[in-house]
Amino acid sequence: MTAYIIRRLLLVIPTLWAIITINFFVIQIAPGGPVEQAVAQLEGHSSGIMERFTGGGQEVQAVEPGDNGAGYRGSRGLDPEVVEAIKVQFGFDKPLHERYFDMLKNYATFNFGESLFKGGNVIDLIIDRLPVSISLGLWSTLIIYFVSIPLGIAKAINHGSRFDVWSSAVVIVGYAIPGFLFAILLIIFFASGNYFSWFPLRGLVSSDFDQLAWYQQIIDYFWHLTLPILAMVIGGFATLSMLTKNSFLDEINKQYVVTARAKGLDERSILYRHVFRNAMLIIIAGFPAAFISIFFTGAMLIEVMFSLEGIGLLGFESTIQRDYPVVFSSLYIMTLLGLLLNIISDLTYTFVDPRIDFEAR
Repeated sequence: MTAYIIRRLLLVIPTLWAIITINFFVIQIAPGGPVEQAVAQLEGHSSGIMERFTGGGQEVQAVEPGDNGAGYRGSRGLDPEVVEAIKVQFGFDKPLHERYFDMLKNYATFNFGESLFKGGNVIDLIIDRLPVSISLGLWSTLIIYFVSIPLGIAKAINHGSRFDVWSSAVVIVGYAIPGFLFAILLIIFFASGNYFSWFPLRGLVSSDFDQLAWYQQIIDYFWHLTLPILAMVIGGFATLSMLTKNSFLDEINKQYVVTARAKGLDERSILYRHVFRNAMLIIIAGFPAAFISIFFTGAMLIEVMFSLEGIGLLGFESTIQRDYPVVFSSLYIMTLLGLLLNIISDLTYTFVDPRIDFEAR
């Protein structure tokens, strides 16, 4: 198993390099880069941005409308020297290949640099946003698993019954409802004041969170999480509950179950001592991948709608602003975590069922 783990870890390097390289060149050719974004802000008379690139004392000269300065469409009306200073500030005075190799060197040492527009170290920005994303991803995944697994087992035991039919209809309807649409309904009915004002509209905690007692902090935390979590889990039950049901049905019909019944074992013992471990193999082993998918892909719209400052919202804002250090750093970290969790998923298979041996294969 050690040799297998080493091989998988070594494969992470070329995979990560390929993903980062493709995204680097795709994003570089996209219109409206960070220089144009900064120029647009300057033309919008943002004094803070102006001082940043002029040093606070340089006079910004206007140019003729037909002169676009350094070749940027949005630079008309600005001194070409200011545009050039912006390019130097962002590192766009260097050739494309030089920026690419600088990025690879820095990312190999986990040096992600500074944000172009938000200010501060990229790692600090990501760490500040982690609590929100971890809260949404962790609680959503746990709720989905704790509801779907017992539901799937019950559906397998009562296969074809009214309970099975109606529960399938409910979870499929929930699966068909987009999470953001359900979030809108929750906000309208329970947070906007049009009907009820039971839950807050924004933030992970209240403004007076630090002054609350420890038990009040716990209540306040889950009070803020209730609507976002409900919006995220509404569509998550169908797939896992049906997967659990089908896994149990497949195991129940196997020969060893028939043999156990012939020996006189009761159904409960057969189900939880023999069937459960085999049927849960694929479900338990998929937990790391399920968590990472909810953690990074399922929360962006929910974060936007509930004003939750998480990694999904950070990545979205950075993409819109062409804040390349944040975009590439988020992609790099998410890709690395995804690759490592895939390895953990494979190792989980061997933990759940020792008969599986990737080393032998």
